[in-house]
Amino acid sequence: MRGGRYVEAVSDAAFRLGPGECLTLVGESGCGKSVLASALLGLLPANAETAGSARLADGLDLLAADERTLARTVRGRRVGLVPQSPAAHLTPVRTVRSHLEEAVRELTGPGDPRAAAEAAAARAAFPVSHLDHYPHQLSGGLAQRAATALALIGDAPLLLADEPTTGLDRELVDRTADELRAHTRDAGRALLMITHDLAAARRIADTVAVMYAGRIVELAPAEAFFGRPGPRHPYARGLLDALPERAFTPIPGAPPELGDLPPGCAFAARCALADSTCRSGRPPLTEGVACHHA
Repeated sequence: MRGGRYVEAVSDAAFRLGPGECLTLVGESGCGKSVLASALLGLLPANAETAGSARLADGLDLLAADERTLARTVRGRRVGLVPQSPAAHLTPVRTVRSHLEEAVRELTGPGDPRAAAEAAAARAAFPVSHLDHYPHQLSGGLAQRAATALALIGDAPLLLADEPTTGLDRELVDRTADELRAHTRDAGRALLMITHDLAAARRIADTVAVMYAGRIVELAPAEAFFGRPGPRHPYARGLLDALPERAFTPIPGAPPELGDLPPGCAFAARCALADSTCRSGRPPLTEGVACHHA
């Protein structure tokens, strides 16, 4: 950053995602979820640096791969992406049909690109009547569905879906979540979904990872997280308690700035359980939770 200052947008993130599995990454805005997804596909800005490794099943390290490898053999082919801001990823002078048919030709080879484009649109609940529209003619929800259709075309072994249900009504949220989950049922594919929608996460997740201030603070099986015994980290419990069907109680305060993190637990200022230990030492992620009082 300016003045030679560094900001750790994501740190100590570690998880495994196996064939046929869905992991949902949840947390408030600004906690690093989308940065993590961008890092996996080499889409970070030029001033960003990465360390560690992110390995696909065939051994390819996404963080070490060069741009040529990512562009020609990874994006869309081995790792698909539903972007957070789909309108920014669609070329404004081309129709949705043109986008889809180009992706079909590049990713699936010979065949009927028109029929394949319409099939992809149907999977994402994108109306055929709007395929010849330009991006500026689409609502936010339709743009989201167009981006989802594009991501599904390559049937990539790993699909990253960054807020794929934004702008959709409840029925379409459920349908989109189900279609993304269905992606994992064939040929051992996997899904990493970033979402604020805990209902959608509960519907399709095998594992839930909760991020706060750039770190994963809880990693748990979805059944235990949403059922019993429930979340173990106070922040994760607060997320569930804020739901209308639960306590409908918001978490007080706001997340800290990533450039000015406290020396101890980043959630301490908002946590009713915080003590001197929490304020002085950052808890490591141990047995799936990063909390001194778990």
